[in-house]
Amino acid sequence: MQVAPGGPVGARGQPSRLVGARAPRHVCIVRRDLPLGTIAAQLIHAAGASSPGALASDTRAIALMVPDEAALAALAARLERAAIDHIAIREPDPPWSGALMAIGIPPFFESRAIRRVLSTLPLLR
Repeated sequence: MQVAPGGPVGARGQPSRLVGARAPRHVCIVRRDLPLGTIAAQLIHAAGASSPGALASDTRAIALMVPDEAALAALAARLERAAIDHIAIREPDPPWSGALMAIGIPPFFESRAIRRVLSTLPLLR
């Protein structure tokens, strides 16, 4: 597993509380075209790499999906353009050999910018 930062790390690695926020959200996005075991492993990598460490007990874990690597790359580009911190997970080992596998977004409180980028993505099924 290789991780590539998708922007600057937040202050002290903790989500910033916004006015009216409820519980922090920790979102990971994975490709749905992967085998189930690979999906599980890549979600674990994305969650671990994008977490600042011990999370609040009320943190909402959200797993979203995209159909394939091209869609995940397009999502990463949208996150970059919106200046949203994220971690891109690439698998160096065969048969994936550097393929983009998942994205982790560090925990955050309510964010319109993130909602705009992620609102069309379905929950992982």
